[in-house]
Amino acid sequence: MTLPAAPASLLAADGQPLFGRFAGQVGNIDWSQLAKPFARSPLWRRFHHKRWHYVALCTEEVFCAVAIVDLGWISTAFAYAFDRRDGDMLANFSQDGLPLVSAKLANHAGESSSFKAKGAHIAVNAQGDGSYQLTLQCDYLEIDASFGPSPSPLLLATGPIEKGSVHATQKSSAMPLRGEVRTWREEYKLDGGVASFDYSNGLLARNTDWRWASAHNMELGFNLQAGYFGAHENALWLDGDLIALAPAHFLYDKKDALSQWHIFTEDDMLDLIFVPEGARRDNKKMVVAASRYLQPIGTFSGWVRSAPDQPKRMVTQLMGVTEDHSSRW
Repeated sequence: MTLPAAPASLLAADGQPLFGRFAGQVGNIDWSQLAKPFARSPLWRRFHHKRWHYVALCTEEVFCAVAIVDLGWISTAFAYAFDRRDGDMLANFSQDGLPLVSAKLANHAGESSSFKAKGAHIAVNAQGDGSYQLTLQCDYLEIDASFGPSPSPLLLATGPIEKGSVHATQKSSAMPLRGEVRTWREEYKLDGGVASFDYSNGLLARNTDWRWASAHNMELGFNLQAGYFGAHENALWLDGDLIALAPAHFLYDKKDALSQWHIFTEDDMLDLIFVPEGARRDNKKMVVAASRYLQPIGTFSGWVRSAPDQPKRMVTQLMGVTEDHSSRW
């Protein structure tokens, strides 16, 4: 199914949100003008408005992930570097910041985001032509990278949120990557690798959980989610085409983070086995909030196809991540 072009705005003239899956970049995301039944008070929006900017960098030697998160009442960031050759987590940075001060989140995926706190600095700088520069400095990890523009359409997904209001997310598939990662142990060239990003912006429920899978190369990629956002953002990139997918199922042993995952969609267009090689964990308990976060890093093998009656395209050890996350925020 070919997706319609992304609208310039997610709100119609009457304040009603435009729900669906689209191809391309949306403009500024502003939920303050939502009409009933999605409208909420400024105070409610202040504490339920969640935004994050996540970037993954992948070469044959190293996998890195960087995220800047604005939770409304607090901000946070994380970054890690995983050596694919020996399975070592070379750096695992995480830092909370002050609200309205430490993190500056973009209003849409075509803008820049940054985080600064306690000797750490992260910036995802949009260049205006669909390309980005990522700079990071923190203990034991430095990144200087540039990536994009994307040769494949961006995914835009919007939809309602139970016990919240509305949500929107922009996802990319693989973008050409250049640059360098420096760790305490060695340096890694990023040239020839791929980058992808996840920009999300919504008015979410206090209790939110999801399972997620993402992996990309220049020929194919996918984004899968089950949980708070239903099947709204499930998509496959294949030879430059962006294809909507049905609801996804994630089968795995929650007691064993490094056990295999079986992931498939109800439309018989994707069936994959994910084999973790390592994982990032971050569990937090605060007075008013809690978070349980697990992001295994590993490879996907199996098959995908563009339609139920089309030939299967084999997937062999495609590097990416899964995620199991639950928050009270």
